[in-house]
Amino acid sequence: MAEGDIIARVLASPLEVDASAWNALLAQQSHATPFMRHEYLAALHDSQSAVPRTGWTPRFMTLWQGDALVAACPLYLKSHSYGEYVFDWAWASAYEQHGVPYYPKAVVAVPFTPVPGTRLLARDEPTRQLLVQALCQWCEDEGISSLHVLFASDDDVLTSARQGLMLRHTVQFHWQNSGCAPATGTPSQPPEGHGLPAPDTRIPVPFAEVATAAAAPAEEAIHGYRDFDDFLAHLSQEKRKKIRQERRRVAEAGVTFRWALGADITAADWDFFYRCYERTYLEHGNPPYLTRAFFQQMADRMPEHWLLFIAEREGRQIASSLIAIDAYRTGATDINHSKNPPRTAYGRYWGALERVDCLHFEACYYQPLAWCIAHGVQRFEGGAQGEHKMARALLPVQATSLHWLAHPAFADAVERFLAREGAGVEDYLDHLQARSPFRTA
Repeated sequence: MAEGDIIARVLASPLEVDASAWNALLAQQSHATPFMRHEYLAALHDSQSAVPRTGWTPRFMTLWQGDALVAACPLYLKSHSYGEYVFDWAWASAYEQHGVPYYPKAVVAVPFTPVPGTRLLARDEPTRQLLVQALCQWCEDEGISSLHVLFASDDDVLTSARQGLMLRHTVQFHWQNSGCAPATGTPSQPPEGHGLPAPDTRIPVPFAEVATAAAAPAEEAIHGYRDFDDFLAHLSQEKRKKIRQERRRVAEAGVTFRWALGADITAADWDFFYRCYERTYLEHGNPPYLTRAFFQQMADRMPEHWLLFIAEREGRQIASSLIAIDAYRTGATDINHSKNPPRTAYGRYWGALERVDCLHFEACYYQPLAWCIAHGVQRFEGGAQGEHKMARALLPVQATSLHWLAHPAFADAVERFLAREGAGVEDYLDHLQARSPFRTA
């Protein structure tokens, strides 16, 4: 494809794209996340986590104007639908029943990462339109059945809808560091947080919370809870009581937590985390999606984006949860004095070597939320699915994917299906809103 002096090139590996050019383009986007950084995508490839052997064949789409990268996206050919979190098994089955091949299909996605954000990197809206056109044209030229842009940003949705792609909505659950969290819609980027004093990194639960936040200036007071008790005070009595009971069970079992951030996460910590992560997958009968080498590359290349909680009992490490965060501009030990603290944290991975009642809730929700409150982090995204998250004050938000199908009859059938499904999602959101965990005024 060529549009004027803009040329499309499809690359067989993220390693063929200059990292600084990719990251510079990402920095211009309205909803950039750490998971679209070149280092993250390259680590998925280098570590043999997202490669042809595991069903992810990279075909990164790039647009160039001379030597300048002006648009790009992570594009994969998929031989299955695992690791996507937008479920199209029924579509694949319908194709098979009619003798039409569904795989390989093309996905614009971050493998194994259901985090909404920009997928179509572009210097401006016209260039983003060219990128979508290039993707659809390449699929047609290669005889690919379909194109799927997963967990897209608002900009991606607007551009792709204009190009005729179909919209599909799902529901996630996100927490806002405020008593006035929005109930639906993709959350906008919140204002920058407030620098807070450093808490002790060894945290018994639930009675000694992460240190109480320093009083914010009056104009910032509405942006965040003062401390975990202030957060609980905004919940209904039933939900507040339930959370305190769950935290008490963990504390009475003798469990304490410590956290480590960025470069302070040691090699031994990473090794222990991976034992927990791997075991959780194996207990469910599947090998883990991500290799130990992937997390080593995260430690080496993107340490500033990771926060690790480790649960201990009687001197033994028994569980861990790994949280991703937006980058901060200073070292791990200086995060509390940064004028630009993380704005968003992302619940990602967890695992346990021992069973303790309510330990999952403590490791994956209450410890991270307490940390977010203490550090002025404005949002915690809980990941894909999970109505149980509402009881922990993570509220429903809408996430959107975009779809193009080459076969006209199937495209028409899917469009009708999506209209029905979309109405169901709206009803589901209405139902969830009526079950808000927050107390009424």
